[in-house]
Amino acid sequence: FANGRVTLAALRGIGPAFNQAFRAGAAMGHCLCGLGLLVFALLLGLYSELLFAHDDSLRSLAECIAGFGLGGSFVAMFGRVGGGIYTKAADVGADLVGKVVHGLEEDDPKNPATIADNVGDNVGDVAGMSSDLFGSLAESTCASLVLATSASDLDTNFTAVCFPLALSTA
Repeated sequence: FANGRVTLAALRGIGPAFNQAFRAGAAMGHCLCGLGLLVFALLLGLYSELLFAHDDSLRSLAECIAGFGLGGSFVAMFGRVGGGIYTKAADVGADLVGKVVHGLEEDDPKNPATIADNVGDNVGDVAGMSSDLFGSLAESTCASLVLATSASDLDTNFTAVCFPLALSTA
């Protein structure tokens, strides 16, 4: 819905359109990071209660949760690649139909494939940026958790090990 709101705000000027677009992007970023941290916290709680209830060492817990960071990076890579493929496919399709078949200029409004090209650009940008954001969040949080459990003083203190999670939510 943000695209429509930005378009309507652009009728009032560039300033209101920019503010609307910035707020929509910030909301998406907060939702993405919030859901990522929620899943991370649920996995941390699930692993600590069910799998490692008998183990005093949190190092094995951190090694298992490190898979979340690897998975976030893996999904981010495919989100970036998938967005790029969609963007390029829409661009090539619009150029072939418009320029070669019908002799139209690039991005001519008479070419319906121009809309697909613009949608492809948005998908590539949004999917790519949001997947990079999620990957960075998952990797950095998991890396700080692994570092926290590698300290011998913090190895048995679950609250201290969760400090990186508290920093990520701030």
